[in-house]
Amino acid sequence: MPQTPPEDVRHQHEVELGPSDAHDEEGYDSGVDDASRRSSLTSLRSSIFEFYEENGRTYHSMSAGKYFMPNDASEVERLDLQHHLFRLTFDDQICLCPKKDGAKRVLDLGTGSGIWCIDYADQHPEAEVIGVDLSPVQPDFIPPNCSFEIDDLEKEWTWSKKFDFIISRFMTGSFADNASIVKKVYDQLEPGGYFEAQDMALPIGCDDGTFTEDSGLWIWMSWLMKAMEAMHRPFSAAQNWKSMMEEAGFEDVVEYIYKWPINGWPRDPKYKRLGQWALYDMDQVMEAAILAPLTRAMGWSQEEVLLLAADARKVLRDPRVHAYWPIYVVYGRKPFSSKQKSSVDKTAA
Repeated sequence: MPQTPPEDVRHQHEVELGPSDAHDEEGYDSGVDDASRRSSLTSLRSSIFEFYEENGRTYHSMSAGKYFMPNDASEVERLDLQHHLFRLTFDDQICLCPKKDGAKRVLDLGTGSGIWCIDYADQHPEAEVIGVDLSPVQPDFIPPNCSFEIDDLEKEWTWSKKFDFIISRFMTGSFADNASIVKKVYDQLEPGGYFEAQDMALPIGCDDGTFTEDSGLWIWMSWLMKAMEAMHRPFSAAQNWKSMMEEAGFEDVVEYIYKWPINGWPRDPKYKRLGQWALYDMDQVMEAAILAPLTRAMGWSQEEVLLLAADARKVLRDPRVHAYWPIYVVYGRKPFSSKQKSSVDKTAA
């Protein structure tokens, strides 16, 4: 049986748009009536908070239809659980690049529940940490050096100040053009800044033949990949982050590949524990990940989707199936400026 999630996992769901979400009024046309302006802002905020319901789950209203996962309370709680999985994987760290310490201005792409930002901000009170997402599902009570913005990352980025660390976690299937996102990241980083991507890859891995193409989980995976291709948001980012970073101009690009067992099948204690937590996490994903893609892009009914998810869960929970989720962590550095490089060379000498 999967382990019970930790009691301290954060899953608060109400949030007010902070100062970073509401533009200063000085930039607006002074001819516009103040009452009308306030009414427009109120309407905008209301529309962002009014999630729309589909097949019994709720989804983001900003740029509706872009992201395939729901944003309801159970999904936010699952994201917090998934954060714990990363900490187990990284021996209680939350990122791996050199900016895991010492960053001054940090951006989290697709922050979800906001837990990564909160943890980083708690650990590094000297850093300014910003999380961006389509859904305002982050908690109200956050460190003073942490803030959240609701925005569509596929649109123009408008931050005037550069970052020295940008992170992306589990964003495969989120973007139509991943390479363009990497280019935006590169342009938004200061010289010497780092970009780190943490992501899950498909297909699911197996090294001993116990995961077969006729299994419910394989069929689930195949239909998900087909549907995401049809939605023009393929599940291929994880394997391509390294090449995309190198093509964008990043230097010293490093790639690590981890394995999350689908359940507690391994004998090794660490991997058995990882598998138990991964099962608790991905058991909830079986339905959530395919509801929107298969009903929107492939014409399936909700009932057909739920049956597929049920078949997949049987395999997911079977300890005789020695499969695993491939987890990629890739990071690279934007080249130093000539002045920075000279300083680094002198230090090395």
